[in-house]
Amino acid sequence: MKHLLFPLLIALAITFTNAHTTIAQDYTIMSLPEGAKARFGKSWVGEMKYSPDGTKLAVASGIGVWLYDTQRGRELHLYTGHKGSVRSVSFSPDGSTVASSSKDGSIHLWNAITGGPMTIISGDMGAVNSVAFSPDGKTIASGHEEGMIHLWNTDTVDPIEVLTGHTGLVINVAFSPDGNTIASASWDQTIRLWNANTGVHLKTLSGHTGRIRSVAFSPDGKTIASASDDDTIRLWNVNTGKLMNTFKQHNDNVFSVAFSPDGKTIASGGDDNLIRMWNVNTGMYQKTLSGHTQLVFSVVFSPDGKTLVSGSKDGTIRFWNTNTDKLVNTITDHTYPVKSVAFSPDGKTIASGSYKTIQVWDTNTGANMITLSGFTDYIYTVAFSPDGKTIASGNNLQIMLSDSHTGEHLKMLSGHENWVTTVVFSPDGDTIASGSRDNTIRLWNANTGKLIKTLTGPPHDVNAVAFSQDSKTLASGCEKMILLWNVETGVLIHTLSGHTDWIHTVAFSPDGSTVASGSQDNTIRLWNADTGVLMQTLSGHTDEVYDVAFSPDGKTIASGSMDKTIRLWNADTGVLMQTFSGHTDEVYGVAFSPDGKTIASGSDDGTVLLWSTP
Repeated sequence: MKHLLFPLLIALAITFTNAHTTIAQDYTIMSLPEGAKARFGKSWVGEMKYSPDGTKLAVASGIGVWLYDTQRGRELHLYTGHKGSVRSVSFSPDGSTVASSSKDGSIHLWNAITGGPMTIISGDMGAVNSVAFSPDGKTIASGHEEGMIHLWNTDTVDPIEVLTGHTGLVINVAFSPDGNTIASASWDQTIRLWNANTGVHLKTLSGHTGRIRSVAFSPDGKTIASASDDDTIRLWNVNTGKLMNTFKQHNDNVFSVAFSPDGKTIASGGDDNLIRMWNVNTGMYQKTLSGHTQLVFSVVFSPDGKTLVSGSKDGTIRFWNTNTDKLVNTITDHTYPVKSVAFSPDGKTIASGSYKTIQVWDTNTGANMITLSGFTDYIYTVAFSPDGKTIASGNNLQIMLSDSHTGEHLKMLSGHENWVTTVVFSPDGDTIASGSRDNTIRLWNANTGKLIKTLTGPPHDVNAVAFSQDSKTLASGCEKMILLWNVETGVLIHTLSGHTDWIHTVAFSPDGSTVASGSQDNTIRLWNADTGVLMQTLSGHTDEVYDVAFSPDGKTIASGSMDKTIRLWNADTGVLMQTFSGHTDEVYGVAFSPDGKTIASGSDDGTVLLWSTP
């Protein structure tokens, strides 16, 4: 079970903000996959752990493990190699090794000093949600999707024991300070205690009425704290298993809980965007730390107890002084799943749609130029106006028009009765087309925002729309067919049938002669736009095709897929030219730069990657 990895590409990079200064260096080229030339966004913030000496912070993310210098906010390393998102991280007691566990079913061990890979523990284990070193560093415990806890010998990476009994996935595992007991938290709403030496089940702690997200031992090992979807933190006596106290100040799911090093304080982070703290001995509520704009997924105290670190879905890691409650430092540019990407017409910026935000990135520096906020859910579609001044996006039931330079919201186009799945400007800039799960396509005046007409076809969700270059024809994708419409009259011209599953995406070639479509049937099909005749089928993706795009010269088609790859095809022959691999999750969006030299891909792993075309 021992494997060696190729050395990681390590580049110095940093995005660090404190109360007085912002220092931005190039993190965008760290540990890039082969063929990629830049990465925008660091992926989301998952579980965080301090090194024993407090000088480093390991952060789980969708693309790997980020290792930060806690004093300067500097990115020291990005550990990549997992083929799925990283769920958990843990430092060895001597601080020399970082363990990471992943959705891909593996555990990786990394050298925390050099940043190099050491060992992979793999097997048919399903997603590994949690990993923890024993206090003596000889054992690793891992919690699994199937409800099991595995114990591993860290020297040989051989399995020691498998602990079974949970009826739901195990989300978190922790060793007691003396190393004799393991606590496991599960979505079956229980905590189980195990003898770490024999694997014998000791007791089950029951009382939570929601999924348990996090569990932690007090420094003296006498108390366990647990956080749950029932909006509570509960304290348990380790010896008796009895409930000692329940903290109910959170008003939504609680994701993380941590004891201060002196054992006197508990901190927690929740879906209410807040960090809350209690006195362990008295049970009194002490304080609230606010500032995050989205849920707080992870909290952890520094080993000296002077700092509390919080990681949030808002893409920031925040450092708080525990004596003054003041925000000391903020690390930025962590991003959540990217559902759509678009180049500006001048190629100088890229817009990426994510959870409740749109990020606008400088394509030369990788700097996050502006963040558009105020949305209510994921942004599944973004589009620049032909003059580059406006960004249109699908925002639940509405289309939002925003200033691409200031982020100011200009207009809200309302009328759809279900989710807006796709939005695009006509090449002449006069019209906006939107498709929705309400089975309609709506055409809007791009200047006034007024509804021009509604196109209604078969009673199916409209997942994709695209204008021809002359703005006279609109293609829409729904269920297993593509419909071609006359934009001026709203008359249906052709129905293109042949796909065997839902259509996710459509695109016109620059000369308007060809329509490309990508489907849940894993294929891309090319159609004659004048006759509606199927010209050829491009096969090679091993999962759903989410997006297709023509190069500006029309010679190449790029496709992004649920199989995590981007593929380039010859538009004339249909021959596969190149495959880009490196995303750790589905690729939802692909876009060519205006000069055709670069492809941007947006993924559920929370990043945008830039690739050079052949």
